[in-house]
Amino acid sequence: MSSHKIETGHQDMVHDVQMDYYGKRIATASSDFTIKIISVSKKSDSQLLASLSGHKGPVWQVAWAHPKFGSLLASSSYDGQVIIWKEGNQYQWVQAHVFNAHKSSVNSIAWAPHELGLCLACGSSDGSISVFIARSDGGWDNNQIEQAHSVGVTSVSWGPTTAPGSLIGSSSVDPVWKLASGGFDSTVKVWTLKDGSWRRDSSPALQMHTDWVRDVAWSPNLGLQKSTIASGSQDGTVIIWSVAKEGGKWEGIVMNDFKTPIWKVSWSLTGDLLAVADGNNTVTLWKEAVDGKWQQVTKVEP
Repeated sequence: MSSHKIETGHQDMVHDVQMDYYGKRIATASSDFTIKIISVSKKSDSQLLASLSGHKGPVWQVAWAHPKFGSLLASSSYDGQVIIWKEGNQYQWVQAHVFNAHKSSVNSIAWAPHELGLCLACGSSDGSISVFIARSDGGWDNNQIEQAHSVGVTSVSWGPTTAPGSLIGSSSVDPVWKLASGGFDSTVKVWTLKDGSWRRDSSPALQMHTDWVRDVAWSPNLGLQKSTIASGSQDGTVIIWSVAKEGGKWEGIVMNDFKTPIWKVSWSLTGDLLAVADGNNTVTLWKEAVDGKWQQVTKVEP
């Protein structure tokens, strides 16, 4: 596996790196308050295309919208703002929208599956999750989940738009709106949008972690018979939560105890591999075996 070092030009720590849909550009978020857009190609060296300034604090996350909505990037920051950046002429980025719905740090952002339209979920240290939905007139509605995690939201992840076991592309069924969230309260919560308001999917909250949840990731189910969410925590464990049918009870199993905080959990597009980044700067890949136990398949050394 060849590696390719990219100079970002940031003056401080980089917190997030996201590749665009076509794999041609990356966006980086940094403590230096800026976002960089960098072209990446196998043939030539990486090239800085743009530096976006507007946040008044460290930028925690960046997220590319689906290209059917144009060239759009969202960013979230310690300053409480979420900015949506739009590329007009090539490499010319403007602030299309600035959301000030939160009173404190916005720790996590995630675009909804594109079938649901242009829609961004944001989790904040103020305890709430805002869900911004673009209207046809260019404005945005905010469908907020107040006090989602009372001591603060660390992460948000969208669920697939099809219920477990249903056929992909069965257009007769309305798409499902689902969110998973993790919090400083050590819990994972699952939310469903019904009749215009977000409701908890499962009571009580999913509670097996003993310290704050750093990241949650909902697996793309691709017609599987179950829904699956991975959560990684400050306590060093990754837990796999699954439910067999809509409205059922979520069950959790400890996939592994890494004995060091978990930074990030991330699924492959097919949903059968889970990547875990931990506090030892190690990335490991995991796969579910036939007996339901999870096995490490490979390790990526820094």
